[in-house]
Amino acid sequence: MKFHLIGMLALGVLLTACGDTPPEPVAVCTSTEPTDCIVKGSIRDLVVNVGDRVFFEFDSSKLSDAGKKKLEEQVAWLNQYPAINIQVGGFCDERGSSEYNLALGERRANEVASYLKQCGLNACRILSVCSAGKERPFDTGHNEEAWAKNRTAVTLIQNGSNEAQACPIMPGAPAVAVPVAE
Repeated sequence: MKFHLIGMLALGVLLTACGDTPPEPVAVCTSTEPTDCIVKGSIRDLVVNVGDRVFFEFDSSKLSDAGKKKLEEQVAWLNQYPAINIQVGGFCDERGSSEYNLALGERRANEVASYLKQCGLNACRILSVCSAGKERPFDTGHNEEAWAKNRTAVTLIQNGSNEAQACPIMPGAPAVAVPVAE
């Protein structure tokens, strides 16, 4: 009975693959732990296999060589999944005023968006850039190690949507969404 059910499920997947519409990504996993499975084209796939963020020096929106390399890898990954659109969120450490850090986060996000386009990502796929400034720290510590983690820009997947959302990294906290710089 168990094998019959598995066979029917496999047949259903095969028949779905023959339709006009491309099938949704399917997790292929040999592990018994569901957390080990990574769906191709998912946020987890980007985070684990490429990386979704680049880091900046203190008070800077200039991309490092390592940051540029990471963004080139993101473009190669994104080009495998043309239905995926993105947003870019910029973040800062806790030092400086809220207004200053919102502007710095926006500059960081715009720098990333510009470099992604320069590397060949279609500009239409970047729905918006947004800044969370210092209001959404990834690390709540108050030392250089924590601050370095918070000086970042993150590529956010929008799962094929053409509508930008307000920086969904940490729901409930304020963010400023701004149009994509040309």
